Amino acid sequence: MARPRNFDEERALDAALRAFWTGGYEATSTQDLCEATGLGRSSIYNTFTSKHDLFRRALARYMSVMNARQAAVLDDTARPPADRLRALLDSIVETETGIGCLTVNTTVELAGRDPEIAAVLDRDNAHRLAVLRDVVAAGQRDGTVTRDREAGDLARFLNAVISGIRISSQGGADRAALTAIAATALDALRPPRA
Repeated sequence: MARPRNFDEERALDAALRAFWTGGYEATSTQDLCEATGLGRSSIYNTFTSKHDLFRRALARYMSVMNARQAAVLDDTARPPADRLRALLDSIVETETGIGCLTVNTTVELAGRDPEIAAVLDRDNAHRLAVLRDVVAAGQRDGTVTRDREAGDLARFLNAVISGIRISSQGGADRAALTAIAATALDALRPPRA
């Protein structure tokens, strides 16, 4: 008869997420995961099957949380679209931790050599781009976002700016520098003056 689990799997997943976020996939050893979660190797492997499976689940959890935060800002239709985009960039500048974004870090570390993780990242990226594109298009319709570029192109630009803010933070950029990046992006989104 199998022994029942006597730990909180969700809490263990959150602890593993923090370990991977801080150290990356390759540099986070099984021992690091044991120390972070408080679990033994056998419990980790019995619950999550492999380090890769645990990472995939931690990454999915991270994406879910971050996408929900982004959606809370971008789906607020009580605010004009340009204000929602500004609020999103302000939020990213405000919450940057210096360890970067797990999604961006994973893209750099694994996307080119791990097809399963690359597919997860592609789906997440497509979702984020669709949400950004919808808000940009709404801003173009109400005249607060430039129409000089396609909404999809501006969404990709914003996504790249967001990644750039996170990478800059990870590289040591201070709050003023991150704020300047966001402000420059917002300037690029404004419609030209007549």
